[in-house]
Order: sequence, then structure tokens, then C-alpha cells
Amino acid sequence: MKLKILTCVTAVTILAVLALSTQCLAQGQKLPHYTVVDLGTLGGTYSLAGGLSNSGWVEGYSLLPGDTTRHPVLWRKGMMTDLGTLGGPNADAGYRPSDSGNVGGASENGTQDPYAEDFCGYGTNLICLPIIWWNDIKKMTPLPTLGGNNGWAAGINDQNEVAGNAENTTPEPTCVAPQVFQFKPVLWIEGRARELPTFPGDPVGIAFAINSWGQATGYSGNCTTAFHALLWQNGKATNLGNLGGTLSEGVDINNWGQVTGVSTLPGDEYYHAFLWTRGAITDLGTLSGDVSSSGDGLNDWGQVVGGSYSASGGSRAYIWQNGVMTDLNTLIPPNSPLYLLEATGTINDSGQIAGIGLTSAGDVHAFLATPTMGDWEISERPKVALSDDVRKLVQQLRGGRFGHKLARPQ
Repeated sequence: MKLKILTCVTAVTILAVLALSTQCLAQGQKLPHYTVVDLGTLGGTYSLAGGLSNSGWVEGYSLLPGDTTRHPVLWRKGMMTDLGTLGGPNADAGYRPSDSGNVGGASENGTQDPYAEDFCGYGTNLICLPIIWWNDIKKMTPLPTLGGNNGWAAGINDQNEVAGNAENTTPEPTCVAPQVFQFKPVLWIEGRARELPTFPGDPVGIAFAINSWGQATGYSGNCTTAFHALLWQNGKATNLGNLGGTLSEGVDINNWGQVTGVSTLPGDEYYHAFLWTRGAITDLGTLSGDVSSSGDGLNDWGQVVGGSYSASGGSRAYIWQNGVMTDLNTLIPPNSPLYLLEATGTINDSGQIAGIGLTSAGDVHAFLATPTMGDWEISERPKVALSDDVRKLVQQLRGGRFGHKLARPQ
């Protein structure tokens, strides 16, 4: 009993310190400048940073030479590690890793799906299993499903609890071929899949991220039309609401229980990033001249990062703080190696940001941006027009979108 009380007191003390720190940030702390590192690829022309830990691990995936297959990767201190697969040609990872470098993801196992499903969207119709990469033993292991053949793991916390989704054996009539069965939001705790509740009436769902307290966020809906952003806590689902449209999803959650994500606006033509805090949902808007945005990640300071998109398909990475959205390209040196397209890999508590950027050759590479004491004149950089091929590739690298990471399976 004393241990439990001490733990609770310690937790309250930590939260109080964080509250004070957040108040200080909200009182007008200026944004830093950033130095940008091109994280490179495994030999292909494209890579994606999908998650960033407080200890500096960046997880994501890269296309291999020929650009027909992809592998999950870990970057840290200039080193890239290919995490491999479970025996199939493709695997990926795309959410926050643990501080020890453990990763949640998905991998084909080389076996043809008996129902010809293409669960992970690789176009191979192979079984795709949820996985954990254990960094200490350098090994990938599969996670159990809910009785079906496929699943997909996303964010992992420092207790090695993993968010994701898994198939059961119930056919779902709202799903479009080749998807046949329902997929449910799950948490894997001590290696066991624990199904999470969906919004009443919703047959499918996905959990994307989990914080240190076991709170998770994602969405539920049907396979085609309506999606509800959710927060899961103590086995219960809370509907986070929307910005007037019929589609919304929670994407990342911090240790305060704040959630960022994306919601369509009335009419469902455009979508905006949001920040949900204690029952209130805030529209984060877009960068000047753009029509849509996505909330990809946030830290314990309440800073949000993501992408802002023009009507013509252009994309710019942003950071949102104190009610203001700023183009990250205005905070990096003019000679930076990349034009920053989207902060897909979230932001950690040290202020580092990971994402994807455009090289001078027109390739898309993962990046890591780190706050710096350096100083230079901040100016509006010209928007970059993406080619059709790059725009389509960015959407594919993001795992499908109505505007973001939603639609897994595709």
C-alpha cells in the first residue's frame, strides 16, 4: 500500500512540474531554429520517418533498390539499421518507438493469404502480421491477432505496450475487396492482444498511439464512410468529436492525455489538424494559403507537428505552438539539404522533429530536425510544386489517407 501511495504521489509531482513547464511555454517562448539532417535510404529513392522517441531513436521505413519493396528501419546518431522482415518481401514501421529503441510495425511472412486479402497494402496478397522489433536482441517477433490472419502494430510505450489492430474471423460487409474480415483496435500487453471497444455500432477500428499511462488513441468506424476519433482509457472509449465533418481520427497522444489528429470539415472536402484537451477540440487551421492540414504528433509541451497542404497538392511541414502554426521551412538554414514536406515522425520533448522532405533531385527522404542556437533571418521560402509521381508516393508512404494515416487496411 505504501508503495502504491508513493507511486501516486510521485506521479502527481511529475505532472505538477510538467504543468508549470507547460504554463511557462504558453507564456510566449519563441520557436527555435533547427538544423536538418537527411537520414537517407536503404538504396531506394524514398524513405519515411514515422516516429521519434525522447532518447532520439527515429523509426520508419525505406524503399530498397528498385523501389518495389520496403523494410522498416531505425536511425540514431547517423546510423541506419535495416530491421528486415518475417520472411516476406515487405515490412514497415511508422509510429513512435520506445526510448530503448523497441518498435511496433507489420511484416509479411511469405505465406499467401487464403482469402487473397491485401491487409497491409503492399499489393502482394501475403499474410501481414503485427510485429515488435526488440532492439536489445536485434530480433523481430510476431504478435498474436484476434483469430484472423492479419494485424498491424503501431506505437509502443516504455512498458512495451503496443497499440494497433488485428483481424478476427467475422466477415465485414462494409469492407471493400480484397478486405474480407473485421479488424479491431487492440493493445498488446505482455504479448497478449486485448481488444478495445469501438464507438457504438462501429465494426472496425485502429489504435495508433499509446502513452506512458496506457492511454491510447485512434479511431473506429466502418470500412468506407464514417470514422470516429477515440481516446481509450481504463478499457473505455471516449469519442473525441470532430470539426464538423464525418471523418476524424486520433493520431498521437502525450502523457497529459492530449490528442492530436485530423478531422474533415463540413462537407468532407477538406480536413484540418486538431488538438483535443479535456473534452475540448481545437481546430489548428492551416498555413497561409493552404486548404487542409494533418496533426501527426505532439509532445508533453503541447507542441503539435504535421503537414499543411495546398489545393494543388503542395505540402509543407509545420509546428504549432501557442495558437500559431509556423512553416518549418522558415526555421531552417537556407542551405538545408531538404525542403520539409511533412513532420510525419512527430516531435519529442527535446523539441526534435522527424518527417519527410524533398531533395534537390526530387526524391523523398526522411529527416531529423534538431533545435539549435544558430541564428539566421527567417523568411518565407517559396512553396515547392510536387510532381504527380511524388505526390502519389507521399500518399502511399503515409499508408493511405483521407488526409492522414487513416485507412489501414487500405
